[in-house]
Amino acid sequence: MKNYTNKIKVSPSVLAADYANLERDIKRVEKAGADMLHVDVMDGHFVPNITIGPMVLGAIRKITKLPINAHLMIENPFAYADDFINAGADIITVHIETVSRPELKSKSLKLKSKKVRLGISLNPPTPLEKIIPVLDLVDLVLVMTVNPGFGGQAFISSVLGKIKRLREVFPGDIEVDGGVSDKNASSIIEAGANILAAGTYIFKSKNIKQAIERLRR
Repeated sequence: MKNYTNKIKVSPSVLAADYANLERDIKRVEKAGADMLHVDVMDGHFVPNITIGPMVLGAIRKITKLPINAHLMIENPFAYADDFINAGADIITVHIETVSRPELKSKSLKLKSKKVRLGISLNPPTPLEKIIPVLDLVDLVLVMTVNPGFGGQAFISSVLGKIKRLREVFPGDIEVDGGVSDKNASSIIEAGANILAAGTYIFKSKNIKQAIERLRR
């Protein structure tokens, strides 16, 4: 597990892009200074929505050099992880609600051999204590600040305390996903997060470059 840097990274969430013009939107955020891409994968079971699979992620990989975080909001995520790795994912993030420590330990070694980073995520109602026993196995923790399933939801500010407590015990990357905007970015960063995943705020902005810069500030 690598220590995080002080640099604030912005990761546009592809869920909010225009899928009819996906290449255009991805090139826009890349040109505007995005650091990485956040790709939400949903199966209609773990969360009440269905999104994209490995084929679309593979198409995204062909048009950008940005690192891609495949956020697997699905049941049995490791059954599909190889498909997303082969499609070009640089980070595989799974939910603590769907995996066990033995499974994470086994898969973390496999991912490390492929030079793929491993992330663990937790939903707003899930206590921080649930992920403490696996922090030594992961490179990144993704803290959900909305209940997962759909973009455009309001940020749950009570999760900020969870981020602060996490930073006290975790030296790796902390990413926040859900309702992120310039109105709450400073509070998120002060709490200890260093990666901001934002969808609607970025892709619906009239000036994407300025939107990304506002998040970093």
